Amino acid sequence: MSTKVNRQTVDLAAYPELVVIYLGMRVNRLAGMKMLMGTGPQIAKSVAAQPDGLLLHENFLFSFFPMHAGMRQYWRDLDSLLKWTRSEPHRIWWTRFLKDSGGTGFWHETYLRQGGMEGVYVDVPKPIGFMQFAPVVAARGPMFSAAHRAAKHDPGAPAVSEEELYG
Repeated sequence: MSTKVNRQTVDLAAYPELVVIYLGMRVNRLAGMKMLMGTGPQIAKSVAAQPDGLLLHENFLFSFFPMHAGMRQYWRDLDSLLKWTRSEPHRIWWTRFLKDSGGTGFWHETYLRQGGMEGVYVDVPKPIGFMQFAPVVAARGPMFSAAHRAAKHDPGAPAVSEEELYG
């Protein structure tokens, strides 16, 4: 006997500039477990602070071996997300991570309701997401900033500049 399916949807009219970002951290070496476990509480604390524009944060697990943890966040708009990434504590984490990934790989992919998508992959040993079908290029020059990769005009500086990172 079949059962009636409860099919639902959502009305996103109140969120015309919605941004969804998927983030993942993958353990590449045993030392990466320490980095992964140390990052989790810091992220939880920053989410608990309820940054302006963050609508929802969800954690999930891609795989146990190799350990690959993920998050999905919904932001009211790109400006809110960028403002948060350029502030403390995110700026400190991202700067530190880009100088030493601690045995992990990190990636994010961002999808904008108004159009535009972008991704960045740091020390990711195997292609994931967009990398599996789109040409992979260095995240330098015009491809350095998330806003530029998403083809959005943004006068602000990225969380970490190329100059800070590469000298």
